[in-house]
Amino acid sequence: MRVEFTKMHGLGNDFVVLDARTTPLAMTNGLAHALADRKTGIGCDQLIVLVPSTAADLGMRIFNADGGEVESCGNASRAVTMLLGHAARIETLGGVITGEPEPGGAAVDMGKPRFEWQDIPLAYAMDTLALPVGWEDLESPVAVNVGNPHVVFFVPDCDAVDLERLGPQIEHDPLFPERINVNVATVHDGGLRLRVWERGVGLTRACGTGACASAVAAIRRGLTSRDVAVTLPGGTLHIAWPMAGAVRMSGAASESFRGSFDLADYT
Repeated sequence: MRVEFTKMHGLGNDFVVLDARTTPLAMTNGLAHALADRKTGIGCDQLIVLVPSTAADLGMRIFNADGGEVESCGNASRAVTMLLGHAARIETLGGVITGEPEPGGAAVDMGKPRFEWQDIPLAYAMDTLALPVGWEDLESPVAVNVGNPHVVFFVPDCDAVDLERLGPQIEHDPLFPERINVNVATVHDGGLRLRVWERGVGLTRACGTGACASAVAAIRRGLTSRDVAVTLPGGTLHIAWPMAGAVRMSGAASESFRGSFDLADYT
């Protein structure tokens, strides 16, 4: 059985998109991991499977490069919206979001962020605006769930942080029973510079939910306005969070190429 795919990316955060809305595809963690492998598979940060939905226009399953299924992916949501070519409501494990194509990309409404410790989730109750914990020089992060869980550290220079070493330590800390995405952000010219260690992926050129989480964290701490430009290694995303409203993210997305693979080669 040959399966067609579309390779896409949002600011270098790349995806393999499979459309299983009409022809079902039995996706497993092992198969997702094999397809995401950059040496023996197609290669991607996330594997995306489009499926039917009764709650929205379509559903989107999201698998990180390690094969684990996760709740949300902002850049993939923008890429899928661009691929569809029209506004749509998309059901994810993190909730229903809405997307709308824009010139050169798409905007997505990521829903309302959550701040209660059990919604992150954390292993026990604590103040999510300034967690009383630290890992070396990374201290007192903000915790927020924007469809998936994040901690955000504000630092003088995000590029100086050894995130490749500290990221895995924080991701797998027992404080985070479902693991955690790790963001290091620097306030700069009214916006943010950001690097992200993504749960199940590692260092990424861009992370849409990380940009949303970091903007929300900065706004909660009074560091920026409610419209924030977040610059990652792959480019800039624009995040808006109206008072007590949903987070809206916009930015570029691109189709890289299309192809197909023989399912038997990976099973």
